[in-house]
Amino acid sequence: MHDPRTRRILRVTSYNIRKTRGLDQRRAPYRTLDVINRLEADIVVLQEADHRLGARPAAIAHDLIASETDFNIAPISRNEVSLGWHGNAILLRKGLGHGTVRHLNLPGIEPRGAVRLDLDLPEPVSVIAVHLGLLRRSRLQQMAAIAAALPDEGHTIIAGDFNEWSPKRGLEPLEPHFAMHAPGHSFHAARPLAALDRIGLSSGLTLRDAGVAQDAMARRASDHLPIWADIAIEATEPA
Repeated sequence: MHDPRTRRILRVTSYNIRKTRGLDQRRAPYRTLDVINRLEADIVVLQEADHRLGARPAAIAHDLIASETDFNIAPISRNEVSLGWHGNAILLRKGLGHGTVRHLNLPGIEPRGAVRLDLDLPEPVSVIAVHLGLLRRSRLQQMAAIAAALPDEGHTIIAGDFNEWSPKRGLEPLEPHFAMHAPGHSFHAARPLAALDRIGLSSGLTLRDAGVAQDAMARRASDHLPIWADIAIEATEPA
């Protein structure tokens, strides 16, 4: 298997797993992991990875991820039972290290947060995991807060469920900083009509290929389909 730390192209996946509840209304963590494993990603950004009540326990047990995948769980959670924070979680292909984790409280009517994870790569790359609010007014405020917290140097990937139905507007606060990509219609899984799930790339990152997983298992496992993108990292010019 390749060492993801040495690659110039990384595959990033974003997937709203709906707490592993499929369209058959069954909670099936093994099925969700099967969908994730088939994507052959280096970085997996998840939404709705934790239950909402109580201590927000993980929708997929930590030991199940350890035994059934080649991923490590990025240390985003602020307790011992969750996978992430505000439902956002990041899985990293084994061998791919990380640096600092930053939690971003986001404004809006609903409680929302984003997470920034710095990767251990030859070039400085950060991943921001998001699940934005249901109201556009809140989403615009949330994206403005994210833009204000971007790193001063290096490359940044933002990925997640943006909850934006319009293909032409609604992402304005991010557009000065990212080339935003919607690989295809990812919602609703039974009849995909909207590109709610997106990936944004800062300068120094190039989209090589992207798509939406639409196999039979993915169409049952959640109300969202997972998206993926192959991203090339440009070398930083020497000083």
